[in-house]
Parts: sequence; structure tokens; C-alpha cells
Amino acid sequence: MKNVLIDCERLKYPNTGLHTFCSELGRALIHQKKKELDYTFYVPQSFNNYFGTEVNYKIFNLLHKLYIPNTDKYDVWHKTHQGSPYQPYNAKTKIVYTVHDLNFLVEKKHSVNKIKSYLHKIQQNINRADVITCISNFAKQQVLDNIHLENKEIITIYNGVSVNEFPDFNAPKFLPKKPFLFTLGTVLPKKNFHVLPCLLQHNDFDLIIAGNLSRPEYVEKIKQEAKLFGVESRVHIIGSINEKEKYWYYKNCKAFVFPSLAEGFGIPAIEAMLFEKPVFLSNLTSLPEIGGKVAYYFNNFSVENMQAVLDNGLTHYHNLADKKIISTHAQQFTWEKAAQEYEKIYLSL
Repeated sequence: MKNVLIDCERLKYPNTGLHTFCSELGRALIHQKKKELDYTFYVPQSFNNYFGTEVNYKIFNLLHKLYIPNTDKYDVWHKTHQGSPYQPYNAKTKIVYTVHDLNFLVEKKHSVNKIKSYLHKIQQNINRADVITCISNFAKQQVLDNIHLENKEIITIYNGVSVNEFPDFNAPKFLPKKPFLFTLGTVLPKKNFHVLPCLLQHNDFDLIIAGNLSRPEYVEKIKQEAKLFGVESRVHIIGSINEKEKYWYYKNCKAFVFPSLAEGFGIPAIEAMLFEKPVFLSNLTSLPEIGGKVAYYFNNFSVENMQAVLDNGLTHYHNLADKKIISTHAQQFTWEKAAQEYEKIYLSL
């Protein structure tokens, strides 16, 4: 029996990609649990018993940034994101280290010294790790280009994607009266949402932007762009949404638009594809890899190009004989498959 600790400390940030990763991977690991593996989930106090009562829990404490007691019993420790400072102090414990992205290299919003500091911390984690996993080949190449691996194994394991269904739900926090474009994500500059209001020219669409509103100044920038194009009454920035609302907006949107500048994977794009919706992505970072041939891409963010991509894409989608190719593409990304790949690694160490 191998004792495996899964670091799910980031569950404390709901409606984020890291919360989804910890939650969905944890559930999939439990669902198909192998008898050779005994799981302990490292969670915030408010998430005690989050994965049920048949697994073990270790509760997060602020002092754990300095020292985590009683870690000798763990054979494998899974650090589920590149910024985690938590690790065992038993040198014999094997570490699986998951890198989601090195977005700070793409965003270029930090000083040279700050970037060097981030890379140094990741290098230290790599040095302690036994196996490195990345959530896309793009993220893997970022690591290969910027970190010294010293012949350590590095593996791509794609995220899974799933959306809970609520067919009888019809009461989202904002109920649009017009056909609408939809996007979802923490409302930050790297998501590039401020380029979207121009898409409302020459049509009668609304735009719904959902996600954590952590940067008021960026929300204001989106509103200013909407005002510039005379569409401020049709741009709705609605904040965080629950699972039922997410289901409703995916199901009912005219298209999903996601012009992100920096993504390690891009879960919302694949979620929208499960609903066989036309998906419009930037052609940057991991998104072409994840969206494949069934997405439409903004090659730049000029008004003319974005409007042409949307118009031509919607026409192509309307004439598409078999829209199931979109959902079929999305269905290759499952948490069950991801859990199986992680299980293989846990057992091999």
C-alpha cells in the first residue's frame, strides 16, 4: 500500500482553474481508486471531508509554510501547482510536481528581477521533484526552455473537462433578452476581455462576461471599450457564477469567445465545445493545441480581423453538416483519463 498525499490547498479559491483541477482530479482518483493506493487530501479547514469520509485528510495550517509535521508516512506527495510552497520534510518521499503554466514569461508585466525570482522558485521545486507533469505540451515546452531538468522525467497530462447538467434550470443571475456571446474566466488583463466589445458592432448580440472581479480597474477598462464602440448597454460583466448558471450560459449562448493572452490549458473553451458551440480563441500559448481544428482563431486583435473571424466563423458553423465533431473533440479530455495517468506515476515511484 502506497500512501499518497494530494495537495488541494488551492480549493480555497473557488471559480478558478486551480480549484477545478484539485476538485475534479480528486474526485476522479477516488472514483477509480486502486487498492494499492491510500489517499490523503491536504485541504483548508472548510474543505474537510470534501471528498467524502472514506479517504484521509490533512488540514492546512499557516505554519505549514515553515514546517509540516508528520509527513514521514507519505510515500508520494503530489504538488498540484507550480507555486505551492508545501512539501514533505522526509527526503525519501517522492514528489510529483505539476506545472500549469509559466504565464509570467508571456504576460511580461513583471520586472526582470521578479521573473528571475519566480524561475528560481520553480527551479527549486524541480530540483526536489522526481517526476514533473504539465497540463499541455505548450506548458511542457515552457519548462524545457527555461528550467534545468537534469534528465528528470517530464510528462504531459491534459486536464479533463466536464460540465454538470441542469436541464430544468432557467434562472441565471442575468437573463439576456437577445442572442449573446459568452466568455468565462477571472477578469484579469491576461484574459484580454477588453477586446471583445468591438464584436457587437454590425449585429444585435449582447456580450456576457462571467468570472471573479478581482481587478476593478480592468473591469473599468472593458466598460470604456464598450463605450468607445457605443455598445455599453449590451456588455454585461456579471461576476462569478455557479454551476447551474454556467450550464445555462453555455447551453444558450450564440458563441463562446476567449481571446486570452496566456493559458496553460483553457478549460472553458473545451467546456463550451461539449455543448457543440462555435468557439473563438486567440491563437496564443496553449489554445491552438487545445482547440485543435474545431475552433476559430483570432490571429490578431484588430477590430477588422476580429469582426471578420466572428462573421466568417458563424457562417461556417451554421453550414456545418455535423456539429458533433466539436463535442467529439472535447470528449477526449476527461478527468478519468487524467486520473489514470497520475495513478500510473504514483505507482511507479
